[in-house]
Amino acid sequence: MNCIIVDDEPLAVDLIIAYIDRIEDLNIIATSNNSLDVITLLKEHKVDLVFLDIEMPEITGLELVQHLPSFPQFIFTTAYPQYALDGFELNATDYLVKPIPFPRFLKAVARARELHEMQQKQPEQTEIENDFIFVKSEYENIKVKTADIIFIEGLKDYIKIRSKDCQKSILTLMSFKTILEKLPSRNFLRIHRSYIVNIEHVTSVQKSKLIAGGEQLPIGETYKNNVLKRLGLQ
Repeated sequence: MNCIIVDDEPLAVDLIIAYIDRIEDLNIIATSNNSLDVITLLKEHKVDLVFLDIEMPEITGLELVQHLPSFPQFIFTTAYPQYALDGFELNATDYLVKPIPFPRFLKAVARARELHEMQQKQPEQTEIENDFIFVKSEYENIKVKTADIIFIEGLKDYIKIRSKDCQKSILTLMSFKTILEKLPSRNFLRIHRSYIVNIEHVTSVQKSKLIAGGEQLPIGETYKNNVLKRLGLQ
């Protein structure tokens, strides 16, 4: 996996580099002490994993992930455990509190590798015209018609797919980035850091929420303008 390290503490960067040197199949593309550099690095390189500090100059790691429309897997590395909930709500692969012990770092990388391998095994032909996707849930691959998906909710390491064709929601270990790549972009819209909605199932829109499948879903402030434009309300 290609990775980048973003941290304004040189000692923290050196430690992660030393840890990565002990692990096979991790390749450091770049390091930076400024979170804004991530935008350029993601454009110039194929990046699979970002080790990202939260308390950074210019823009925090949390703000960076919130404002970019797509982001590879990322692991927060920080001295502040109080940000853990915010980090997992943004679908962080893991959250490491400094000083980071090597066994804990190794566990986080193993989780990232597992997610990466799952993404690589997914069928490549998931073009817009496909009217279904397969998602792995428990011990089986479930076929889901994209037209039947009402919304998708992020739950830490998992996403929950609410479909009108299923009696219960489907839980699968997958990132928002991966599921968005599988879904037809003309129908699906991210409305919140924790929600993706099928606009075909949207029945009403209010100031900060919308109704889809009879359920109220929040519209995040950073997504509001794009949501209103896509729905023809702006």
